[in-house]
Parts: sequence; C-alpha cells; structure tokens
Amino acid sequence: MSDSPFNRITLIVLDGAGIGAMPDAAEWGDAGSDTFGHICESRHLNLPNLQSLGLGNIRPLAGVAKIEKPRGGFGKCALKSNGKDTTTGHWEMAGIILERAFPTYRHGFPQTLIDEFISKTGVPGILGNIPASGTEIIKQLGAEHVKTGKPIVYTSADSVFQIAAHEEVIPLNRLYEICGIARSMLRGEHEVGRVIARPFLGEPGSFYRTENRHDYAVPPPRENLLPLLSEHGLDVVCIGKIASIYDSAGVTQDLTAKNNEQSIDQTIRALREDTRGLIFSNLVDFDMLYGHRRDTEGYARALEHFDSRWPEIEAAMRDNDLIIITADHGNDPTYRGTDHTREYAPLLVYGKGARPGVDLGTRRSLSDIGNTIAENFGLELNAGESFMSEIAGHIFAGSAKL
Repeated sequence: MSDSPFNRITLIVLDGAGIGAMPDAAEWGDAGSDTFGHICESRHLNLPNLQSLGLGNIRPLAGVAKIEKPRGGFGKCALKSNGKDTTTGHWEMAGIILERAFPTYRHGFPQTLIDEFISKTGVPGILGNIPASGTEIIKQLGAEHVKTGKPIVYTSADSVFQIAAHEEVIPLNRLYEICGIARSMLRGEHEVGRVIARPFLGEPGSFYRTENRHDYAVPPPRENLLPLLSEHGLDVVCIGKIASIYDSAGVTQDLTAKNNEQSIDQTIRALREDTRGLIFSNLVDFDMLYGHRRDTEGYARALEHFDSRWPEIEAAMRDNDLIIITADHGNDPTYRGTDHTREYAPLLVYGKGARPGVDLGTRRSLSDIGNTIAENFGLELNAGESFMSEIAGHIFAGSAKL
C-alpha cells in the first residue's frame, strides 16, 4: 500500500443532490425529478468552482457551462440498490448492494409495534404515527406533546422511525434512551433503515428543531469499505452523520458536525491533519433543510455556499490527496411531496496528481466509488468497478481481498 496512487481520499456527499431521474424513477413515483437541473433552472446559480471541476460536463445544466478543459474528472452514478434513502445510498458507496429495500410505512406503523414501543420504553403513549414532515408535525402536535408528555412518532416515504420531543419535556438523554430501545426492537420484518431522535424547543406557534438530532442505523454487513480500510491500518475519519450511518463500524475518528458549515470546517480540519486513508464527509443541509422542506431558493444558496468554500477545501489538500464529490440520492425541492427522489448521483473527482478532464461516464453503481477507493490502497471490494486507472493512469496491482 506504500505506493498507492493517492495517500488519502476525501469523499464528500452532498446529501440529496441528485442530477436527474434514473430510468426506473417512474416505478418509485419520481418520473421527471431532477434536483440539480430544476434548481439551476430556478435562477442563475453562481457555481464557478464546481463548473471548473466539470459539473456542467456531466450533463446540460442551465447557467453551468460545459467547459473545454475541466480541472476534474466528471460523470454520474446510478443507484443499483433497491431504495432511495440515506442508508441505501451510503451503504452502496461502501460496497453494499441492497436487493431488498428497507420497509416503509405509508399508513403509519402497525398498532402491535406501537404497543410494544410504549411497553418497552415506559412512555405514557404516543402522538402521531403517520407519515409527515418533521417541521409540520411539531406544529400540529407540539402543544399536545408538551401538555401530555407523549412523544411524537412519525415516519416518511423513507424507511425511518422518527421520535420528536421537546427537550424540556423529554430531556435529550431520555429521548436517546427511548430511541435506543426502539432500535433494538425494530428487527426482522420491521427493521427500518434508521431510528432518528428529533428534539425541538420553543413555544406553541414557534417550535423549532434543534441540532441535537441523533441517528440509530442498522449495523451494516461487516464486508464493506470502512472496516476493510481500518483493518489494514488506514485512517477512516468520518464527519457529520457518516459514523451513525455505518453504526461506527470501521470508523477510526468521528468529527461532530450538525450542518453544512460545520461539515465543511471539519473537512478542512481533517485535511490539515497527518492521516492516511479516507476522510468521509456528509453535508446534511441540502437534504434536511432544503430538499425535504421544498425550499428551492435555500437549496440554491446552499450550493453556492459550498462552491464559495471550495477554494478553502482545495487549499487544505496535499499534492497526493484526491477528493470525490457525489450524492446519496435525489431530493428535488421542486417535485411533489416532501421525500427523496430516485436519481443519479453526480460524480466529480479532483486531485493535483489526478488526470484532469476525464469523462467517467454513467457508472452502473455508487459502489464504483468504494471500489476505486479500495483499489487505491491495494485492497478489493466485492461490488463495483474501479475508475482508478482512468484518473491515476494505471491500475494498482497486488490487491488484498476481503
């Protein structure tokens, strides 16, 4: 592994930033969805740095030019797994292809499941048990929750069991305990992708969610990129919600970040440290604040903000660093509903030692990213096809299999 093409690879996930409907989008009710495309059509976006890397070369985007000599490699990745949620997309990047989607609950959770939850947690009952927007349901049920002490349980089109509670009614430690109990009981046919603690504060009419959200994911199969790297002595530095998505398996360092700004700051901090291996960062605001809330302008501003901070990220890179920018799914703020959309993920690859202007095409799976990272370090994943030879100019030999 000493002569790896790149000493360190940083993977940045723009959460929910899809770049056009996949061929099977209609089967998911998402025909015509196009997160990046529709945001770019909403107004002129100022994205000079992403444009220079080749964003406009992936496909036509209003106001983002296709340039003759992009500084980075460019393409897009299909989601091969059965699903369109955070866990599914991130797991696939690490080489886990899901043939069976995590269960979803369009009409709420079965009463037997709710009864078990109440019994095991000792709460005085629950409110909600419907698919809902997190901000809307606390508007609707927040006052009753404060009055009764009953937590608000809700879901969405994604495979999630979400528990909202006012921090002054159910303290954070108690909310986290309740969520941990829910995670332990949601197994088998009801094994949702994530249990999520959704704390909030404020008064009736002005409730607001805090940044003390915590995710409880299904433990991933051990055979994935993160343990593969760490078991071979490499660093796996995770930023934001990444560690929770993988249930901390294979994570060597977990840097807290609760919004895009903090994730970018922590990514820069990690790049300045003396590490070898993977830096894995998630920018959650695209999905959480703007996609689900159908805030097109907010999404546009967030993209411009990330672009404006790219020079700082690039300045923190070393000569033998590589950065890969992608997404885990779509979340088109102009589309109907409030849920994820089945879209391709953009793929931008940049490093001072990487070949510029490489057209990586349409990849068959997000697992191509994990396979590329593994191959860089002389390792091998059982899923995906590496594009390392296209960006580094040669194939690294001597792989160690899982």
